[in-house]
Amino acid sequence: MEGDRIRELFLTFFEEREHVRVRSSSLIPPPESGLLLTNAGMNQFIPYFLGQAEPPYRRATTSQKVMRTNDIENVGQDARHLTFFEMLGNFSFADYFKVEAIRWAHELITEGYGIEHDRLWVTVFEDDDEAAAAWVDAAGLSLDRIVRRGMFDAQGEPANYWSTHAAGPAGPCSEIFVDRGSKYGPDGGPDVDEERFMEIWNLVFIQDQVDADLQILAPLPGKNVDTGSSLERVATVLQGVDNVFETDLFRPTLEVAERLSGRMHGQDPHDDVSLKIIAEHGRAATFLVADGVQPSNTGRGYILRRMLRRVVSHARRLGIERGVLDEVITSVVQGFGDAYPELRENEAFVRQVADSEEERFAATLRQGMTLFEDAKARAEHARISGDAAFKLHDTFGFPIELLEEIAADEGLSVDTDRFAVLLEEQRHRARTAAKKVEIGLEAGAVPATEFVGYREHEAESPVSLLLGEDNAQLAAAEEGERVRLFLERTPFYAEGGGQVGDRGTIRTDTGAVRVVDTVPAGERGIVHEGVVASGEVRAHQPAIASIDVPRREATTRAHTSTHLVHWTLKHLLGEHARQAGSLVEPGRLRFDFPNPGPVGSDLLEEAELEANRRLADDDPVKIFETTMDEARSLGAVGLFGEKYGDLVRVVEIGDYSRELCGGTHVPRTGNVAVIRLLREGSIGAGMRRVEALVGPDALREINAERALLRGLVEALDAKDPQGALERARRVLEENKRLRSELGSLRAGDRDALIASLVAGAHDIDGVVLVVSEVRGEDPGGLRDLAQKVRDRLSAGPAVVVVGSGADGKAMLVAAATAAAVDRGITAPALLEPAARSIGGGAGGKDLLANAGGKDAAKVPEALGLIPSRVRELLDAR
Repeated sequence: MEGDRIRELFLTFFEEREHVRVRSSSLIPPPESGLLLTNAGMNQFIPYFLGQAEPPYRRATTSQKVMRTNDIENVGQDARHLTFFEMLGNFSFADYFKVEAIRWAHELITEGYGIEHDRLWVTVFEDDDEAAAAWVDAAGLSLDRIVRRGMFDAQGEPANYWSTHAAGPAGPCSEIFVDRGSKYGPDGGPDVDEERFMEIWNLVFIQDQVDADLQILAPLPGKNVDTGSSLERVATVLQGVDNVFETDLFRPTLEVAERLSGRMHGQDPHDDVSLKIIAEHGRAATFLVADGVQPSNTGRGYILRRMLRRVVSHARRLGIERGVLDEVITSVVQGFGDAYPELRENEAFVRQVADSEEERFAATLRQGMTLFEDAKARAEHARISGDAAFKLHDTFGFPIELLEEIAADEGLSVDTDRFAVLLEEQRHRARTAAKKVEIGLEAGAVPATEFVGYREHEAESPVSLLLGEDNAQLAAAEEGERVRLFLERTPFYAEGGGQVGDRGTIRTDTGAVRVVDTVPAGERGIVHEGVVASGEVRAHQPAIASIDVPRREATTRAHTSTHLVHWTLKHLLGEHARQAGSLVEPGRLRFDFPNPGPVGSDLLEEAELEANRRLADDDPVKIFETTMDEARSLGAVGLFGEKYGDLVRVVEIGDYSRELCGGTHVPRTGNVAVIRLLREGSIGAGMRRVEALVGPDALREINAERALLRGLVEALDAKDPQGALERARRVLEENKRLRSELGSLRAGDRDALIASLVAGAHDIDGVVLVVSEVRGEDPGGLRDLAQKVRDRLSAGPAVVVVGSGADGKAMLVAAATAAAVDRGITAPALLEPAARSIGGGAGGKDLLANAGGKDAAKVPEALGLIPSRVRELLDAR
C-alpha cells in the first residue's frame, strides 16, 4: 500500500467516525507554546486539552508535519529513526476515551491496513488497568501480548507516559507494535527487540497537566485522546521493506543520491549512512524552509543549517562534488506537494535558500577540510585538540558535531571539553561587551508605572523614585545633574517592540527635567532618563510629565508604516518574509526580514507603490485587547521570542494586517501621507534590511532628490531630466572612445619601449641581459613590461631586470627564460643583492620575481649590481 493511500485511508477512516479533518499546522509553533519546533500532532490543540479555549469540534483527525531533532544523530544508523515525519492522528476533546480509541485503532490496523491480529503487541502504562482491559475486551488481544511499562525506561527517558517535553498536557499512553518476523530479530515482544517489533502507533490518554519535569500538577478539565501514528513506519510494515528508506515515501529521494554518487543503497554500510542522511535531511530541510525557517546560528535556524551542512558533507563523502540539494528538493516537492500545497507554493524560495546555503558551506567545507588535515596530523593519542576544533568553529563556522563525525570516520575523537571551555570564554566576552541597562535596584524594588500615553500626552504624577547618574537614590537633584526618574503615571512610551522611547519634559514646582530617553525597568517600571534643566527636582513631589508631541507623532507614523511595510513584503515575497527585527524612530523605520537574496530595485519600487496605495485608501487602524487564543484565531502575527500575557493588544489595519503590538499608531493610514523606501541590503546570511522615511521626512528626501536632479540637468546643460539622461549617455560614450584611443597610444608607446629595451640588450657569457630603470610604472605595469621583454628574448638564455621609484617606493622585477634557469640564473636569486640595496627582500618563482623597498633613490644603484650578479651565478655552476 503506497504512502499516499495510507495517509488518505487513515484520514477517511476517522472522518467516517465524525472526526473533522484539520490541516497540518506549521513546523514553527506559536511562541506561547515554549517549543522550538512542532514535535507532535497535538501541538495545535494544546489550548483545547488545557481547557483554555472551547474547541470548534469534539473530534479531529490530522496528518501533521513533525520535527524531533533529538534523533538527529541516529538518522541513517537504523531502520526507523527520522527527524521529520508525518504523524497521523485522531483526537478527542473531552469526548470518547480509551475504549473507543483502542477499538478503532485495532479496527483500522487489522481491517483497513490488513495486518494480521496475531502480529500485534501493545504496551500500557504500568498501573493503567483500564487500557489493558480495553485491549482484551474491545480488541481481543491476549494478556501475554500486553507489556506494562513505567514512566521512564532504564536510560531515564520517558516511556509509557507522554508529554511534549515542556509544561502542558500529558498522560499515560499505549503503544502498538507489529511483529515483522524472525528475519529482523529474536522473538519475545518489544522488550526484547524493537527492530523486529516496530512501533507504528501511540495512543495517548491526555488527562494530566504537568510541569517541564513531568511532575503532575493537576488533572485536566476533561479526559482527552491524542494519538500519533508514524506514516513512515506504517509504510515500512505494509510495503514489506527492511527500513523506511526503502518505502515509496523515501525511495525516489534516495535514488537521487544514488544516481549522483554512483553508489547503491544496501551494498556498503558506510555509504548507506550517507545516502540515508542526504534523503532524510534533504526532505526535512525542504519542509522546514517551506514553513519559513531560514539557516542561522541559533534556534530552529541552527537545526536547519546543521541538517543542510550534513547533507553537503555526506554528499562529498560519496564523491558528489556538485550541488545535490536542488534535485533532492525536486523529488520532495513531487512526492509531497499534493498533500502539503505549501511545498509547491514556496518551491522557488526553498530552492533559493538551499542553493545559497549549499554554495556557502561547500566553500567552508573545502577550507575546513584543509585545516582538519592539519589538525589530524597534529593529533595526539588519536584526539583532535580542542583548540583546533574551536579554530575550525570560530574561523570557518565548522559545526562541532560535523567535526566529530568526520573525525570518527578517521578513527579519531575530539577534545570537546576544551572546545566547550573556549566557546564559553568567547560567549563571556560577548556578554561582557553587550550593552546593559542597569538601574541599581533589585527587580522587586523597581516602582510600578502606569502608562497612559495611548490616550494622553500629558499627565500629573508624583515622583516615586529619583536616582543619580551612579544609580544612587537621591532626595533631590540640582540643575545640570543627570538623573533617572520614576513616576506613578506617565505618558512617556518606554522603548519596546522596535519603537524608541519618548522625549519631553517633567516639571515640578521647583524645577524641570529634560527627558532624553525612556526605557522599561523591571517587570512594570518605566525609567525616564534625562538632565535637570532648571532649578531643583525632589523625590515624591508632584510633577507634570509632557512628551514631545511632534516627535511622538512622527514616531507613530513610522510605526504604522512598519506594519504596512511588513504586510507588503509578505504580500510580494511570500509568508517567509516575517519581521525579524525593527527600529521605529521619528519619521523613519528600519525593518529586518529573512530572504535568501536581494530584493531587486523593480520589486522594491513595487513594494513602495503598494504601501502607498494602502495609505491612499485611508484605511482605519483599529486597536483592541483580546485573549491570545482569539488573536491567533484572527490570524494576528506576533514576534517570535516576545513574551505576551493572557491579554494581548492587537493592531488591525483595514482587513489585511493584524499584529500583536504595544506601540503607538495613527488612527488612519492616510495620516502617514507617504512612505519612501530608501534602500535594501544584506545584514547577514539570509537576512535583509529595508530602510524607509515616512511623512514629512519622506517629502524632504524627495525634495532633496529633486534638487539633485535639477543640479545634474544644469551641470549637463540639458533642458529637462530626459535630456540630461541622453546627454550623460553621450558623454560616457565619448569618454569611452577617448579612453580607447588613449589606450592605443599608450600601447604604441609600450611597444616602442619594449623594442628599445630589446635593442639595448648585451651578452654576458652567452646570457642575454636587459637592465633598465623605467619611470612612471606601477608594480603591475613593471611586471608586465619585464615579461614582454623576456618573451622577445625567449630563443635562448636571457634575463630582464627593470626597476622604478614610483610613489617614493623602490620596485624591482626580474624575469628569466627557462634556458637561463637551466644555467643557474633564477629570478629570485638574481634580485637578492639588489633587494638588499633598496632595503627590502626578493620573492617569487624561478621565471618571475620582484623586490620592494622604501628607498626609491637607490633604484639605479641596485640595478647596477645586476651584471656582476649574473656572473656570480654563472660561476657558481
